[in-house]
Amino acid sequence: MNNIRSTLAAVWRIAAPYFRSEDKWAGRGLLAAVIVLELGGVFLTVLFNRWNNVFYNALQERNQAVFWYQLGYFCVLATFWVALKVYQLYLNQWLQIRWRRWMTGRYLGGWLHDANHYRMQLLGDAADNPDQRIADDTQRFVEQTLGLGIGLLSSVVTLASFVFILWGLSNEAPLHLFGNDIAIPGYLVWGALIYALLGTLLTHLIGWPLVGLNFQQQRFEADFRFNLVRARENAEQIALLRGEPAERTRLLSRFALVVENWIGIMQRTKKVTAFTSSYSQAAVIFPYILVAPAYFAEKIQLGGMMQTASAFGSVQDSLSFIITSYRTIAEWRSVVERLSGFERSIENAAALNVDKNIIHVKPDGHGAIDLEKLVVSLPNGTPLVAADSFSISGNERTLVTGPSGAGKSTLFRAIAGVWPFGSGSISIPSKATLMMLPQRPYFPVGSLKAAIVYPAEAGAFSSDRVRDVLIAVGLPQLAARLDEEAHWNRMLSLGEQQRLGLARAFLHEPQYLFLDEATASLDEASEAALYKLIEKKLPATTIVSIGHRSTLEAFHQRNVVLNRDGDRFELQNRKEDVKVP
Repeated sequence: MNNIRSTLAAVWRIAAPYFRSEDKWAGRGLLAAVIVLELGGVFLTVLFNRWNNVFYNALQERNQAVFWYQLGYFCVLATFWVALKVYQLYLNQWLQIRWRRWMTGRYLGGWLHDANHYRMQLLGDAADNPDQRIADDTQRFVEQTLGLGIGLLSSVVTLASFVFILWGLSNEAPLHLFGNDIAIPGYLVWGALIYALLGTLLTHLIGWPLVGLNFQQQRFEADFRFNLVRARENAEQIALLRGEPAERTRLLSRFALVVENWIGIMQRTKKVTAFTSSYSQAAVIFPYILVAPAYFAEKIQLGGMMQTASAFGSVQDSLSFIITSYRTIAEWRSVVERLSGFERSIENAAALNVDKNIIHVKPDGHGAIDLEKLVVSLPNGTPLVAADSFSISGNERTLVTGPSGAGKSTLFRAIAGVWPFGSGSISIPSKATLMMLPQRPYFPVGSLKAAIVYPAEAGAFSSDRVRDVLIAVGLPQLAARLDEEAHWNRMLSLGEQQRLGLARAFLHEPQYLFLDEATASLDEASEAALYKLIEKKLPATTIVSIGHRSTLEAFHQRNVVLNRDGDRFELQNRKEDVKVP
């Protein structure tokens, strides 16, 4: 019961926001229409049940007129049934896509809001493979929640409708054993109830491990797909290292987990299917076993017997909803758990950004970036960089050097506001624009123009201006390919990508430009030419560079060096004292 309550609470938490959203009236209207059509289907089922009695009595009595009339009546009912099912499916699918569209937008918004996606990775949260949770799990959640919810409602209404019919038929066809009538009020109802309860209990005892197995299967499948994508993204490095055999072994080991877990699902599903199939087949003849003695004792006619079997089947099907839907319920519960975990991870990442015990980035009216009592730590709490009363003055070019692993890049991330671990504050001039250029810049798949001007829209800059900066950074061969769509991180060399990164900076003209070894893949002459171009095109921009080449010192007014002092690093520059424990 605790599991049921927690699952239903999670479902309500995930599902309810849509029906209170800006699309609530369309969602509520479609849901109401689907429910009304489902109830209409139950009503038609009751009419079909009554038709069984009249039709089969006409056959037994060889009443041709009633027979043909009932065939015509059946055609009318069947026409309504077909129309109802067609539109119920259509409106259900319409509701599914609207609901899924809203959920996808909500999860994408939460995941990509204010660097939550990055902090989720830093936290090492359990929300593995967010792409699968947003793309696959939302689709399964909407489809299965509607299917199970409408199915449960239909079962309840069907049960309420047919219990009265079956109770009345129990009085018309009393239990007849050994030539005697045994008066048990509603014995057919009690028979269906006991049969369904036993079946449900046994099905759950056999099939409960499917919930965990389905959860693991989705995880292993997503991990395997993720590693396939990584192999595709790094095809060049794999080829250069002749790493195909190692990669094949690694991927097959991932797939082995998929196979092993799938075999577990197969074995458990085999047991569940064997029982549920046996249960369903026995349910076909069980009502006849109960009613046949009364029929042979001529207590009821053939039509009454057929109506009783039909009503019993409807009641038994309603009570057996969990049995027939058990595999779907098991998969649905695993989907609910994955989406709940994803929401918790987003909430944890968002909460980390407002925690008091983190680095606080705040706007300030001064014209410099000020670091006050700053301690940048690793996620496990180990101090990495400490800085107090350290400033990055406006319109000044600063070079930061030091050994690898000293925390230079992590300090940049803290200034950008995406690295929360640590304490102290970073004051950024109000309304200042910052741009970080890493060693390997990111370019979205799409047109070359859209990739260069990212994160702005493609139309934010004229094509002529984009061509000009391409020529300026030494990529004239790309000037005619602005409308070409490709995966540019794969198509271009790292040196070309770094030139494109600088082209992006020239277009956006940020007030602060942080270059994290953003020209390291270029030769010294090309690097020098680009730094001269930065001075020319961005004269009002404050430049902060991380680099290891001594030739970079000529292009910076200030040189900050990280030197090891015992078990710590000390950042030395004039009077500034920035220490790294």
